[in-house]
Amino acid sequence: MNQPPIKVLASDRSSSGTTQLFTLEVLRCNPLDESEQAYWQSYCVELTEGMTLFIALSEIREQQDPSLQFDFVCRAGICGSCGMLINGRPGLACRTLLSSLQSPTRLAPLPGFALIGDLSVDTGRWMRAMSERLQIWVDGAATERDPCEVEEPMEPSLAEDIYELDRCIECGCCVAACGTAQMRDDFVGAVGLNKLARLRLDPRDDRDDAAFYELIGDDDGVFGCMSLLGCEDVCPKDLSLGTQIAYLRRAMLREAL
Repeated sequence: MNQPPIKVLASDRSSSGTTQLFTLEVLRCNPLDESEQAYWQSYCVELTEGMTLFIALSEIREQQDPSLQFDFVCRAGICGSCGMLINGRPGLACRTLLSSLQSPTRLAPLPGFALIGDLSVDTGRWMRAMSERLQIWVDGAATERDPCEVEEPMEPSLAEDIYELDRCIECGCCVAACGTAQMRDDFVGAVGLNKLARLRLDPRDDRDDAAFYELIGDDDGVFGCMSLLGCEDVCPKDLSLGTQIAYLRRAMLREAL
């Protein structure tokens, strides 16, 4: 189906003296207004030392266009709210320095998630559905463990391995960079498979391997991954997502044998 043409609007702002300006081209879209076509809108900000993309967008919303929609919470690369496409590559606005980009830079919402407006997408709905589907929680019900019972000591090396995988901030960048996720709505993505790999390491979870592998042993799980490693390339926490998917595949093979 032919897409309607995208129009380009430019905000009027002139430079003066030696002030260095940086241009951001933002894909504007209001999904609640079916009559409105998506369009690129240009904004200019005064480039300052250490300015991040998040700071630039905040300045635009405060001083130029209060209607611009984008998300943020922590501003420190922890919450994952400010994920977006930066020149076609998924990334976090709060972790991206303007000095690392070329002017003009184009910004668009992450694909694969419901669009709220402009750069704002609903990653929470997707992440919750994935978590409920894969049952991403420590399940000690098999032994009717008392929640007040003191846990058995864990080897520091094992605790470190579990913590490493638990650094995922559910920003959605890996989903947006995944070819399979863009083609298959039911694919759990690297974020889901990483969380399941973490649970397999956790001795506090009492589920057997078969219960886990039943959830991901098809094309919507580990066998849907095309091993392009786009997820690992864009992960802001540098998690070894491809390694975890390979780990789950090998574990399923051992179970089958």
